[in-house]
Order: sequence, then structure tokens, then C-alpha cells
Amino acid sequence: MAYQRGSLKKVPRKEGDTWVLRYRVATADGRRVENTLPIGLVRDLPSEKAAWREVDRLGLLIRVNSEAPAPGRIHFAALAEHYLKADFGQDAVRPKSENTALTVQHIVRDYLIPRFGTQIAEDIKSLDIQRWLNSLHTDNGLAWTSVSKVRGVMLRAYKTGILHELVSRNPAQPVETRSTSDYRAIVITPQQTRSILRTLSCPLHRILVITCAATALRASELIALRWVDLRFDEERIRICKRWSRGKEGATKTAYSDGFVPLHPCLARHMRAWRARTPFGKDTDFVFPSFKASGKVPLSAGIFAADHLRLAAIKAGVRIPEGYRFGLHNLRHSLSNWMVNKGKVDPKTVQGILRHSRIQTTLDLYTQGDADETRAAQGAFLKALRTHSGAVQ
Repeated sequence: MAYQRGSLKKVPRKEGDTWVLRYRVATADGRRVENTLPIGLVRDLPSEKAAWREVDRLGLLIRVNSEAPAPGRIHFAALAEHYLKADFGQDAVRPKSENTALTVQHIVRDYLIPRFGTQIAEDIKSLDIQRWLNSLHTDNGLAWTSVSKVRGVMLRAYKTGILHELVSRNPAQPVETRSTSDYRAIVITPQQTRSILRTLSCPLHRILVITCAATALRASELIALRWVDLRFDEERIRICKRWSRGKEGATKTAYSDGFVPLHPCLARHMRAWRARTPFGKDTDFVFPSFKASGKVPLSAGIFAADHLRLAAIKAGVRIPEGYRFGLHNLRHSLSNWMVNKGKVDPKTVQGILRHSRIQTTLDLYTQGDADETRAAQGAFLKALRTHSGAVQ
């Protein structure tokens, strides 16, 4: 059926005159009949222009132009595409990051639609979904955490469909998956980190590793740093953005937007690097790409694959073939050292790592302190023996 905008009409209702959207639907025998959708009371929407704005806000034209032959009989492909438009548009209750949007689009269009797209959404059986998700793990080798994300997206697509009255049931609701991962991050000791620093010949790479090891910043946050973000007088680093897909964007979560401590020992190394780098202006990247003349930061992934991984193996770190190892392992390592060796208050560690929930760090509830986080970072730097000049 061709795209239709429909028309507005005022109809008397018990609660008062009501705006309705009139449009055509196709029945099972191929006939086209009129159908209506309520928009709102005339007293709340006094003009036709206001009523059309409400139509757009409710996403009714998306619903009207779905591929369904009749209400309640929408194909899953149309339901999924409706979800992408409705849950990631202006009406989204919870705004999504660009990375999240791209991930969800990948799941919808590369997994869900190829499997269920041609089926009527309400006819899909929960057991079929369960068996398919299990096969993604057993036959396709997808990690259970990834399978759980696929199930979560399907669940959300149906919830959005129920909200917009496209479907009346959610067959993904009773389906179960495992949400835990078998992956265990490789953690390294301060001594191994020191050996890695000695192996790295490039000053840029050394200062990158020492900064990551001492701050536990995510790689995307680390390479997004500009000199203006380093508050030397305040002894802290401002974290308000990340570098992802070739451009700056918001931090991973709202809780990630904040500060990490800048211990005097680390500040000394950063000042020495600033005096050495050709890109030392406030607006320059702290860890620039020399090949790009400092216009963009260096690539964390390329650095990890070409330099960090090899340096770690030379330092005696056991990294199985095909196993992940990168800057994020330094984040794990600092957390592990602080909790197990430094005996640092878990709430303080949570503050440094900027986890949104203490359960991510440890299931304890205490209040962190800025001075304590700097002291904890200093203890780690002392264990790393950076005072001896191993970095520069």
C-alpha cells in the first residue's frame, strides 16, 4: 500500500469532542476499509495544526504506514523498523548514544529481521525464539553476553510495539539467556607494567601507558584528552568526552562524566611530555597522531595491536593466541591492585573507575574522598617506581 498521510476529523465522544486520524487499511481479502485512531481531545488541541503535531509526536503515521495488512497482524520486520524509528527518535524516553544506536541497528538488521522478518509478529512462538538464541551460541559461537543483547533488543521491540498498539503480546518475555561472560581479563602487576614501559621506545607510547595505568581511563576517554582537560592546579583531570568512530562524543554514561585524580607524580610526567610534544597547546590532543599532524588522536586499537601486546609478551605477560589484550587491561589491573594489594576502600576504587554501580566494583557502600583517591593513585605510582625516570 502506498504511503498515506490520512486526514483529521472531529468526532463526539463521551469525554468530549475528539480528534481522530482517518486512514485506510487492507483486510485479509484485499479490500481497503477506513480505520481511525484517537489523537486527543479538541479542548487540549484547539487547532488542526496542534492535532497534526500530536500525530507526529505519537508516531501515528509510522504505525499507519507499517507493512501490516491489518491492526494486530504486523510483520516482525515492520515491527522492528518501527522500533528503530520510535525508540531512537525525538520521542525516546531514554536518549541513546550513537554507538548504542549502531549496535541495535546491527542486531535488528543482521540477526532479528533475517530470522523472523517475514513472520507475523504475534504468531512467533517463545520456544522458537529460545531455540534460535541457543543456536546462536552453540552453532554460531556467539558469546552468551551477545546472545543476551539480541534477546534484549527483541524484547524492547515488542514492548515498543505494545506501547504503540501494534501488537498485544511479547513472545520474547518468557525467553531466558545467560548474561554472564566466560571472559576473564588479563591483569598485570606494577612490575610487569614497568617492564612494558622499558620495552616501549616511543615517548608517546610510554606516557600513554603510564597515564592509562594510573588513571584507569577507558581507551576512548584517554585518547580524547586535550591539554585543557588536565587541571594541574586542581590535581585532577576532567573527563567529559570520548573519541569514537573518528569523532568526539559524550562519555559512555552520565556517571563517567566527571574527574579522575592527577597525582603530583603523574602531573610531573605529563608536564615533561607537554614540553616535549610539538602539540602542546590547550586545544591539542595529549596523545596525538603524528601521522595526522595532531589533528586526531592516535588509534588506541592500532597501538594495542602493534606495540602494547608485543611489549607485554616481552615483559612476560602470558597472552593466549587470539585473546584480547589492550589498554582496557590496564584499567582492570589498577582496580585489581588497589583492592587486593593496596587495600583501598572499594568506594574509592569505584570513584576512580567511575562505575555507575558499586556492584561493578564491589558490593559495598561507602563514600569516596578526593584526597584518598589521589593518595591511592600515588601508592600505585610509587609501586611502579616512576620516580626513577622509567617513563621519560
